[in-house]
Amino acid sequence: MFKSLVRKKDVKARNLMIAGLAGFWLCPMAAGGTTLVSAKTDAAPALDGMMDSAWSKAAPLEVVVDKTPYKPNNGYPGMQSTKVTLRAMHDAENFYMLIQYADPTRSLERFPWVKQSDGSWKQKADKDSTMHENKYYEDKFAVLWDINARGFKKKGCDAACHMAKDGMNQGVKDTAPGRKFTSRPGQTIDMWHWKSVRSWPVGQIDDQYIDDITDPKKNKNWGRHGDSKPGGGYKNNQTGDGKMPAFMAKGGLTGDYWLMKSDAVPFEDTFKAGDWLPGIVVSPFEGSRGDIAAKAEWKDGMWTVELQRKLKTTGENADKQDVQFTDMGKSYPFGIAVFDNSQINHVYHDGVLNLKFGK
Repeated sequence: MFKSLVRKKDVKARNLMIAGLAGFWLCPMAAGGTTLVSAKTDAAPALDGMMDSAWSKAAPLEVVVDKTPYKPNNGYPGMQSTKVTLRAMHDAENFYMLIQYADPTRSLERFPWVKQSDGSWKQKADKDSTMHENKYYEDKFAVLWDINARGFKKKGCDAACHMAKDGMNQGVKDTAPGRKFTSRPGQTIDMWHWKSVRSWPVGQIDDQYIDDITDPKKNKNWGRHGDSKPGGGYKNNQTGDGKMPAFMAKGGLTGDYWLMKSDAVPFEDTFKAGDWLPGIVVSPFEGSRGDIAAKAEWKDGMWTVELQRKLKTTGENADKQDVQFTDMGKSYPFGIAVFDNSQINHVYHDGVLNLKFGK
């Protein structure tokens, strides 16, 4: 019995020691597990959607995204989880970010027009009960940066996401499962939204922001807006009544799910049943909405998105719409989300991530 007591005492002591060592080692790792450190560089990476040798000095941050805001009811749940690897670098003028994540499908088929056997045209769509698409759509990736939003430093993206209950959100009937907006006037969040059909072809990120608007009469997307732009961007390829495509490429069928505005001509129906045309017309964003250059590649079930933005932007409403990386000693809270072939459904992470600048 005495020996047994000694062994129990030794085991308890050993467990306490292990716990202490674990706490000693795990605390720094836990902090590092949510912190992305931007490496200072004099050699800017080539913006080509590939991880070249310039990225070797940037320490990776791996983030598992496995939360979804809702489950679609039409049989297309999409990706339920994936691991995102982030890297960051900066020089005296620019910030660079490399994003990689596994996605088994390269999704570009966003609402294409298909000619029917009776001669009519119909857009492919299979929307769920929220009236959003998760089959005929594009892959997307979002990075949300805190500017001055209450709760973001602790909650991350959750601070801006407000879920509907019994078909109501903020006293307004709404079929969407959730809406993005900040809690108070004057508070904003910067949103970098890469889109594989609407922004990839023009080599940009769709630069957006979130404010406190909750009235769909003022803005149909509530608190979510595009940054200021005098021109450019994307527009649905449809006639005023929505029954036909409005434009086609000069060469007819291109095999792309987007139509470059520079190549668009008025639609003339010389096509046969089964032929399809893009559902969107795109052109580069002008002004502040085009602040972020980006290149992307999908290969072997992996998306790689590489981006570049000025540390400090100076466009219209820049302080309200853009996070400004002007204090190298500051920590910048952010969150990420992956959209697998879906309009609004996505996988995200709990809590907040932080960017710090290395010297």
